Amino acid sequence: MEYNTSKQKLVLPEYGRNIQKMVKLAMAEQDKEKRNKMVQGIIGVMGNMNPHLRDIPDFKHKLWDHLAIISDFKLDIESPYDAPEIEKLQEKPEIVPYKTKLAKFKHYGQTIEKMVDTACEMEDGELKEILIQLIANHMKKSYLTWNKEAVADEQIFKDLKIISNGKIDLQINDNKLTETKDILAKNKRRRIQRKK
Repeated sequence: MEYNTSKQKLVLPEYGRNIQKMVKLAMAEQDKEKRNKMVQGIIGVMGNMNPHLRDIPDFKHKLWDHLAIISDFKLDIESPYDAPEIEKLQEKPEIVPYKTKLAKFKHYGQTIEKMVDTACEMEDGELKEILIQLIANHMKKSYLTWNKEAVADEQIFKDLKIISNGKIDLQINDNKLTETKDILAKNKRRRIQRKK
């Protein structure tokens, strides 16, 4: 019995072993005209394997590129498209620049920090106070989502002061956040609805 692990590795597994065998047969054909006819048939079969992609622009071009890759660029045929460059295929992609700034409090995330920075830059007034109140409530929701335990408003105000580098200093007497039990009940209802 012959196992797939003992067979030659598939170059493009999405086309399967039979396409690879067909390409090998076409490569072995000496008559160029016959070889071109064989390749046209192979391209047809490859296209039939992915009919949902036929509406994509350059679908045929992609098939011819894949044929060149499967044949290891050794198939001598008349292709309507230029074969892809081997160097470009082997080229490593550019490194994606990720921001490495860590959030001061991971359970609040960087979005909250950006919102706090925006609030700090705003002019004093009712709009700024409303935004700060919304941020504090959202911080409390985030805290309860990740920590699953009750949190005092004083803790949220303290964290907000740290995140804002002391620019926002809410006092417990002047500000009241959403009750912990209300937030936990709402979170529980959401979890139940997701399970349905």
